[in-house]
Amino acid sequence: MNLIEGGVCAAKGFKANGIHCGIRKNRTKRDLSLIYSEVPAAAAAVYTTNLVKGAPLAVTRRHIADGKAQAVICNSGNANTCNAGGEKIAEETCALLARELGIAAEDVVVASTGVIGQPLDLTPIANGISGLVSGLGYHGDFAAEGIMTTDTKVKEIAVSFTVDGKECRIGGIAKGSGMIHPNMATMLVFITTDCAISSEMLSKALKSDVADTFNMVSVDGDTSTNDMVTVLANGMAGNREITCEGEDFAVFMKALNTVTVDLCRKIAGDGEGATKLLECNVRGAASLSVAKTVAKSVICSSLTKAAMFGADANWGRVLCAIGYSGADVDVNSVDVSFRSAKGEIRVCTDGAGVDFSEEKAKEILLEEEIEILINLKSGDASATAWGCDLTYDYVKINGDYRT
Repeated sequence: MNLIEGGVCAAKGFKANGIHCGIRKNRTKRDLSLIYSEVPAAAAAVYTTNLVKGAPLAVTRRHIADGKAQAVICNSGNANTCNAGGEKIAEETCALLARELGIAAEDVVVASTGVIGQPLDLTPIANGISGLVSGLGYHGDFAAEGIMTTDTKVKEIAVSFTVDGKECRIGGIAKGSGMIHPNMATMLVFITTDCAISSEMLSKALKSDVADTFNMVSVDGDTSTNDMVTVLANGMAGNREITCEGEDFAVFMKALNTVTVDLCRKIAGDGEGATKLLECNVRGAASLSVAKTVAKSVICSSLTKAAMFGADANWGRVLCAIGYSGADVDVNSVDVSFRSAKGEIRVCTDGAGVDFSEEKAKEILLEEEIEILINLKSGDASATAWGCDLTYDYVKINGDYRT
């Protein structure tokens, strides 16, 4: 498996674009994105568990009920959530795009991200679609920019892999900075591949992967109303279609996981106001459920996140988060260490503090990527969760988000 360039345009037959159409006030920011496959593709998606859902999710769910799609359109700056006529706007967006592309409206995935409860005017979208389509090309980065809200960095990746003797490619873009919290979905992610795989197996792969990747990311404890992860597979790599589990499916799963883990790390590291990516690795758990519960609890702890912002090796906050996680653990057997590019330091053994250099610990915790290592010493299960530190800027960003 090799890392390659191109993002969502790395796979054969996919093109993309992103433009400023006028939804957002800042004319320098792209606010409308398009991903298009030259041929119809197998499609699968997972959606937010929030009971309040954006109108585009309902439309997309209907459109890909047959397991097929050919295009994705997404606007930023307005969530199209809790709006009168929101579904109609989403459907009309699909119809406008479909006419321009010469495809069926039912083959369009539609998404929105931005402020909740704000009326969405269809006019700028309608006016922008012609230019959006005419500018289609290998512009995965433009599409990635067009779905950003409070994100500070474009998030994209692509890898190549081999199935049935054929080179296949899979790439993705993501947005996610705030309102990031399990369970699915926790952000907007669009993934494309030219690997031939049935929609049923594509859905199975995505749902399985999400449990260990996107559902293990948390920035602020808020689950968004609009978010979903969508995968399109157009089969243009020419491999024998994957229709069941086996070696080819396992290879595809590994490639998918490579993309999703990378996007998880980028989303967590770009959390609103964040200065550090936090990765909590739990091992020695009695079960996978216990490992996941502990990892999530630690990564979601506001006190732990604040300590990491201050480069304070306050391991008691980690133990506290383990203790209230609800997981069945022996807190008298827990070991905790912190690790970064500057080294690793043990701060807790068997649930009790150990002598360590505060100076060395601070040096380790001043890095931009921090690992919180936990050994429960109760079994063989392990899990990883991703998050970020909690900073002053998080409050500043969300204190005036609408303005």
